[in-house]
Amino acid sequence: MSRDVVDADVGDVGDVGDVGPVVRVDDDTPGDEGRPAHPAGPGSRWPKALVAAVLGLLLAATGAVLLHKAHSLRDAPSAHNHALTDADATNRVNGDVSSALAKVFSYTPDGTDATERTAREVLSGKAARQYQQLFAQVRKNVRTQKVTLSTDAVRVGTVSLRGGTAHLLVFLDQSAKRGDRKPVTSAAQLSVTAELHDDVWQIVDIKAR
Repeated sequence: MSRDVVDADVGDVGDVGDVGPVVRVDDDTPGDEGRPAHPAGPGSRWPKALVAAVLGLLLAATGAVLLHKAHSLRDAPSAHNHALTDADATNRVNGDVSSALAKVFSYTPDGTDATERTAREVLSGKAARQYQQLFAQVRKNVRTQKVTLSTDAVRVGTVSLRGGTAHLLVFLDQSAKRGDRKPVTSAAQLSVTAELHDDVWQIVDIKAR
């Protein structure tokens, strides 16, 4: 309720032609150690054309690696996460889930029937079964103790949106009041799974975090 940048660092490749002349020493000839060394001829240096060719191959190889990584990123699971690319769909599921949670977790002593009707519309699967068990306990005390509960979804974020399934992280602010006592406020954090059924987002799983 999870943007990749690929960096390729290529070390500095010095011009091989800048390497100093090769010194030949004939160990088999007496007195060679006292004789001044003579630089080898131009044929011992790498031709500049060869150096350019090597650098060209290195650049081509680097480019191929980058293209491969870019292709891999496009095929990665995150590339199919429409929460990162489809703002309209993300805003819709955020709004639907926020509204649903605020309604099913808000009730008054005389308004439990309306709350349960709303729950049947916006909850499904495991979430609906969990809610029925929870609300059965609430019903026993809400009228006698005159309990009023108000819930607002203050922050909601879609973690993933793939096809007709969305996973969200939701932060709730709740205010509970019993009779004439002062209201008590609390916060809750939920992981929510929602599914699109007949063009309506329904909550199918709720987990407290």
